[in-house]
This record gives sequence, C-alpha cells and structure tokens, in this order.
Amino acid sequence: MSKGRPVLDPTEDDVRKLLACKVHLGTKNIVQPMERYCFARRKDGIHVFDLHMTWQKLILAARVIVAIENPADVCAVSARPYGQRAILKFAQYTGAQYVASRFTPGTFTNQIQDSFMQPRILLITDPRTDHQAITESSYVNIPVVAFCDTDSPVNYVDLAIPCNNRGQKAIGMMYWMLTREILRMRGTIVRSVPWEIKVDLFFYRDPEDVLKKEEEAAQQAFLPPAQDFAAYDKASFEKTIEAGAGGSWGDDTNTWDAVGTTQWGAE
Repeated sequence: MSKGRPVLDPTEDDVRKLLACKVHLGTKNIVQPMERYCFARRKDGIHVFDLHMTWQKLILAARVIVAIENPADVCAVSARPYGQRAILKFAQYTGAQYVASRFTPGTFTNQIQDSFMQPRILLITDPRTDHQAITESSYVNIPVVAFCDTDSPVNYVDLAIPCNNRGQKAIGMMYWMLTREILRMRGTIVRSVPWEIKVDLFFYRDPEDVLKKEEEAAQQAFLPPAQDFAAYDKASFEKTIEAGAGGSWGDDTNTWDAVGTTQWGAE
C-alpha cells in the first residue's frame, strides 16, 4: 500500500478496525482540497474516504513526529470532548504536551502567560474547533498536523490526515494507531508483537455513565448475598419445625406442659 517499505503497510486487522470505527465515513459537505482523498459518495450523500490515503498520511505524520528529538516539543490540542481522552493517552505514551478542552488565546504568542508553550510541531484533532491554535501557530511558524474531515478548513494545515474527526470511536482509533506507529518507529515496541495497550483506553467516556456504573457497583457491594432456598428439602424443613416446637401444630388440644408454656415470671 505504501510507496516505501512494505513493512509499513496495514494488516487486515488494522483495516477491519478502521472500518469498524467508521474512520472512512465523512460528511455530506466537502471542500475542494479534501476531494482528492474521497473515492465515492453514498446514496445518502455521505462521502467515503480512501483508507489507502488515510494510512499513508498517518505513516507520514508518525515519521514527522518521530523526527522531533525531544518528545515534549510535540503538542496535541483538542477542544472537542471526544478527543480529550485520546490526547491525554497520546501524551502519556509518547511524552508529548497537550491542551485539552478550551485553548487559551496567547498560549503560543504571549510569553508572559503561565501556559506559554514553544512546541516544534502541533497535532490538531479538528481544524474547525481548534482554529485558534492553528491561527497562532501560523504567527510563530509551527508546522501543523491535523485530522481533517471532508468539510474541515485546511488553511495553515501542513499535513492533513483524512478521516472522520467527529466520531467518538473514530478519533480514539486514529490516535491509538498514530501512537502505536510512533512507538514502533522509535523502537519502543516491535511490529511482530501486538501492542498490549487496548484501543478502548483512547475512547471517550461519558462522566455520567461512569458515575452511574460506580453507584451501581457500590449498591451491589452492600446487598446481602442471595440465599438458595431450593437447597432446603422438605425433610429438613419438617425436622427443623419438630426441633423448635413442643407439639404438633395441627393438634387442637391445649397442652400446657409443652415447651414454651411456662410462666416467665415464675422463679
């Protein structure tokens, strides 16, 4: 698939993962620079990306990031909630910096800010929502690598990776594959062995769903263990009744000498 070494080509499992996470599905709108990355349009108007070109751009982005000697000179930005967990994991495994949620204006241009950064390369989740970071990078000549959808503006974007940048699982999958390729090129992990980190860790998790699951687990911990009443047969049940009672329950005769009929006040 790639024009370089065949070892960089994706496996069948990689292609299945990309399709399962709907990385190849774009939007109904498309801008002229992104037309080259699409090969078809569905009947409902959704444009479909060419995964061959998506993979080539992903490998190129990994090579660009690996060329940076200091991993801390790479900065990942995501204002979209679906990408915030992904960039946290990306920064954790690659050693890069990250800016999750809102991007503070002046982070790359105002030196008196506490959050001032001077990265050598910028990784963008969505050029539309992260436009402030891209604009400031153009002022200080920072190269930009961005995940671009069919309708994403590509102004000041140096390397566009065509993919679905709106899907919850699509964003996590792309960051997971980019992280894996970076670690492989650095020699941290080998290609012959599957990466032990699962892609689920890069997926967005709704805080309300997580809190609800924790509450359900806490309630289950306080519930008493369920008893198996089927284990008690009829014979053992009748034996228990005979041991606890002083006479027959079906007898209408008053037996005052039975067990339990003594006066409580008698000494």
